[in-house]
Amino acid sequence: MTETIENANLDEPRLIAESGLAARVARIAEPVLAGLGYRLVRVRLSGLEGCTVQIMAERPDGSMDIDDCEAVSRGLSPVLDVADPVERGYRLEISSPGIDRPLVRLSDFTSHTGHLVKVEMAVAVNGRRRFRGELAGVDGAAARLHIADAEGEGTDVLLPIEDMLEARLVLTPELITQSLRRGKAEQRQAREQRDARRRERTQSRNQVHKGRGSARKASSRQTGE
Repeated sequence: MTETIENANLDEPRLIAESGLAARVARIAEPVLAGLGYRLVRVRLSGLEGCTVQIMAERPDGSMDIDDCEAVSRGLSPVLDVADPVERGYRLEISSPGIDRPLVRLSDFTSHTGHLVKVEMAVAVNGRRRFRGELAGVDGAAARLHIADAEGEGTDVLLPIEDMLEARLVLTPELITQSLRRGKAEQRQAREQRDARRRERTQSRNQVHKGRGSARKASSRQTGE
C-alpha cells in the first residue's frame, strides 16, 4: 500500500510550471528525478555570480536532505551535460524547497491548508494579480484564500491554480514550529530505521555463526565415529 501511495505522489503533475529556458531545463530534469525517486518542485535561473541553475526537488513524502541533494546532483549532472540546455557556463544547485516552499501541485495546497500564502496570478482575478491570505482549502482546481481586512474580518477568493505564476508559503512562527516538529519526527524515523537495519545485520551474523558452529559439531561427531 505504501509503495502505491508513493508512486501516485511521484506521478502527480505540477499545475504551476516554468516558462522559457527554465521550462527547457525542467523538461530534461523531471523524468531523471522521477527515475531516481524524487519529484521536481521548481527550476530557477539566476544571473548572480555568473549563471546558476537551481533545481528544487523532494521525495514523495516532502523530505530532502543533503544526501538526497548529492544523489540528485550525481544523477542529473551528466544528463544536463549531454542535453546542454543552457548555452553558457552555469553552476548547478540542487536544493530542497525550503520551509517557505513554492506550492506547485494540488496536494501542496491541500496539505498546507491554514498557512499564510502569497500568490501571483498570470490572469487577473477581480482586477488583481497579487494576493496574500490564509489558505482555506481547495475547491476543485482552485485554491481558496481568506483575505483579512482591517476590521479583522475578510473575504474568501477562489484562485485557479493553473492560472498562477507563483504560489509560496509565507514564513511564520507557526510554519517554523511545524517544520521543526516534522524534522524531529523524520530524524526519529531515520534513527529507528538505522537501528532496525543494525539489528537485522546482527541477527544475520548470529545465524551465520550458529550455522558454522552446527557444522563443526557435526564434523566432530563424524570424526569420533
